[in-house]
Amino acid sequence: IMSSPNILHITGWQSCGFYQRASGVLSSLALLFPTRLKVVDHSFPSRDEYRTWLIDGQFRDNVPDPRAHKHTSSPFVWMSKRATAKPLTKDVIGFVGGCDDTLAFCRDFCSPKEETDNDGDITMVADGYTADHGYDYDLVVIGGGSGGLAASKEAVKQGARKVAVLDFVKPSPAGTSWGLGGTCVNVGCIPKKLMHNAAIIRETINADSAAFGLQSLVSGAAGEAASNAQHSWETMRENVQNHIRSLNFKYRVNLRENSVTYLNKLGKFKDTHTLEVTDKKGVTSEITAARFLVAVGGRPTALECEGGELAISSDDVFALEKSPGKTLCVGASYISLECAGFLAGLGYDTTVAVRSILLRGFDRECADKIGAYMEDHGVKFRNKVVPKKLEKIDGDRIQVTFSDDSQDVYDTVLVAIGRSADTEKLGLENVGIKANERNGKIPTTHEQTCTPNIYAIGDVMEGCPELTPVAIQAGVSLSRRMFGGSKEPMDYKNICTTVFTPLEYGTVGYSEDEALEKFGKDSIEVYHKEFIPLEWSLSDSRSHHQGFTKVIVDKNNNQKVLGMHFLGPVAGEVMQGYGTAMKKGITFKDLEETVGIHPTSAEEIVTLSVTKSSGADAAAGGC
Repeated sequence: IMSSPNILHITGWQSCGFYQRASGVLSSLALLFPTRLKVVDHSFPSRDEYRTWLIDGQFRDNVPDPRAHKHTSSPFVWMSKRATAKPLTKDVIGFVGGCDDTLAFCRDFCSPKEETDNDGDITMVADGYTADHGYDYDLVVIGGGSGGLAASKEAVKQGARKVAVLDFVKPSPAGTSWGLGGTCVNVGCIPKKLMHNAAIIRETINADSAAFGLQSLVSGAAGEAASNAQHSWETMRENVQNHIRSLNFKYRVNLRENSVTYLNKLGKFKDTHTLEVTDKKGVTSEITAARFLVAVGGRPTALECEGGELAISSDDVFALEKSPGKTLCVGASYISLECAGFLAGLGYDTTVAVRSILLRGFDRECADKIGAYMEDHGVKFRNKVVPKKLEKIDGDRIQVTFSDDSQDVYDTVLVAIGRSADTEKLGLENVGIKANERNGKIPTTHEQTCTPNIYAIGDVMEGCPELTPVAIQAGVSLSRRMFGGSKEPMDYKNICTTVFTPLEYGTVGYSEDEALEKFGKDSIEVYHKEFIPLEWSLSDSRSHHQGFTKVIVDKNNNQKVLGMHFLGPVAGEVMQGYGTAMKKGITFKDLEETVGIHPTSAEEIVTLSVTKSSGADAAAGGC
């Protein structure tokens, strides 16, 4: 669904009946729905002038849709970013087509649409696929991450005969490389969660063991207290990397068992059915396919300042041969805060440089509570600053000069300021696909690009949540549509996620800020509660920290739950089941009537009763 208003441009020759019909319908709709549709007319006096502009002037050839390249009739209709007096191909965001296509667009525009928990059956644009296509493969997946692997295996299950996965890891600027499985397995979710768990174990030993009578649970070299026991980065790293390598091997075996061809090669589009592939020795060859799926994911955005090349990214930190030592994490994204959290939890001197706010896009109240918890647990914050210069001093140490001209020296600078899709050298320009110039992402409709036989899923797709399970689900859903006859779309609404900061944060649905903006203050109610998890209750060092949960509801729609938020232990385990409930349209009454499991932190959600509007104390009582 495009943003309002839709801007349509139409051109043709003025005496053409088809042009007149399409133009008349569009003009009527623009008059009836001025906030939803704007039409710009570029008609020509004669057929010859129109065709000279369209064909000889190569306007159609520069529209990023193969259908446009063959269009010769009148009218020619497209969607654009702006209502410019002169047609500009750089502003084109979609090709509508000729008269029949335009009337179909108008019928769809006027059709009643009801917002539901899924979009119902969909019809994909025909991509020319036939069983006897004659290409090397039915499907080639470019990218061996979680989404690409899931899509390739599901395609075979749904009847695809020849499927291949291309996976070629380009080393990070710091030289780190890894095996099959993509970001999540190698340099993302898996190593992050394991190192986060190491920090949780250490905190449990330090904060809780004495209160539970386990004073000598861990001793240092000379019988020193558990809180002073040293962490071995090298041991943790080796065990984490061994686990990752075992997963890499399992993925290779799994592809073979599912009759998917694995190609350790780098692909670049030559045309809509041909890839030029390069192996690790630099030898190039070509493969062809009826369909392609782009699932290359993203890579961290580099630090653009003097000496920025001295910094590492999340692509590197999990494979460091030696401990990172005193570390600066640049950025306030969940990746930066998760890394800062486990580093500080393992005992390393850790600072976070924050340009603006923590966890942009998440609930502000919850983000602020996470920041306060982290600061109390040893993470330092430098607010309203960014690095402007990095330089080596004293051997391998890095002196950082910040935008406020303050300085400090670190052993490691880790940058986590965003990610961009890895599409720059994919050859998209050769197949009529224009990626977002800002982040490299590919625009799609139901995972299908403007070139119908080329699809995209996961982090490379514009508007897609950058979460591994989303890419997996989208890949499976798409393969079922491509080869199994399914018409069910991927549902991107109400997706659960968890931020694995020291105080874990699970969430699904709207943040309070988003709900206020969309529904208005008078339409929403917020139920909230602070509580002390039972497992924290014996420890003096935990006594001034609390868990927190809140549920946002629509007062004007049967108290339908709009968003759920939970801060506390094992937040991901707590929140996962509520994702299903949200998709089923759970109301606050449903929560109230749910019997909680006692004693758990999760039951705090189903025992909520205090509203923000009441002004009553949100602190929980006893049982």
